Amino acid sequence: MKYKEQTWKIENENTFELNNIFECGQCFRWNKQIDGSYIGVVKNNVIKVKKEGNTINFQSVGEDNLQELVTDYFDFNTNYEKIKETLSNIDENMRKSVAYGKGIRILNQDLWETIISFIISANNNIPRIKGIIERMAKAYGKEIIFENKSYYTFPTPSTLAQASVADLRNLGLGFRDIRVYETTKMIKNKEIDLEKLEQEDNFETVRNTLLTLPGVGPKVADCILLFSTLKRWEAFPIDVWVRRVMNELYIKKPDETKVKKEEIQKIANEKFGSLAGIAQQYLFYWKREA
Repeated sequence: MKYKEQTWKIENENTFELNNIFECGQCFRWNKQIDGSYIGVVKNNVIKVKKEGNTINFQSVGEDNLQELVTDYFDFNTNYEKIKETLSNIDENMRKSVAYGKGIRILNQDLWETIISFIISANNNIPRIKGIIERMAKAYGKEIIFENKSYYTFPTPSTLAQASVADLRNLGLGFRDIRVYETTKMIKNKEIDLEKLEQEDNFETVRNTLLTLPGVGPKVADCILLFSTLKRWEAFPIDVWVRRVMNELYIKKPDETKVKKEEIQKIANEKFGSLAGIAQQYLFYWKREA
């Protein structure tokens, strides 16, 4: 396969900050470089993105048209200024968190890759998650050379299905090996049809379908709903950071571990509605980074 080299840039973009986007917990295949740029693998492409002033420069080696890929992946057709204004008007807490993470954008990540990545993320830390995914891509993905370095695409369901449970364990998956193995088989055999899932309108139907996959519990399902091409912004993933910030700002119980997820979900739905997932990202990033 002959990969093509491309460049593209966007001028005067005020709702795009590299660290806000790539360090807010939504993705695992982007890494910061010494010059402040980030390099990541998206589908069958390696992309380098660097921001200089208000200009964002993209450079890639891969199969896809760079402008189309970047426009879709970084969601450039969505008006984030309007979203930020709507959320900032909810209350002072949201105003502060939006100002802090002003350059966050929710990525449109490949659904299959997002499912496997977030199964791997369960009870795990980000450096370890990244390491497992890189080893998996190196073992079962395709090599792309970018700036004299090897990068690897995320494996397809059919290539990953060639891995045994022992093979997956050797990549460092731990207890997640059997879950990734079984989910891969289900998706490869079309027991869960990802294309149909992307076309399904009913939120609960999509969520309940995801919950039938081994290794997908409520929090992982909500991450998949929010961070993939499913693009369900009403999803509100709840982890320790989100529980902490929601208790601190809105619930105010002396012991945050006593706060029930249902309680948090109810407040998220009432306060943020269809933008709950984006509100969650601003709050999560603000609480964890600041």
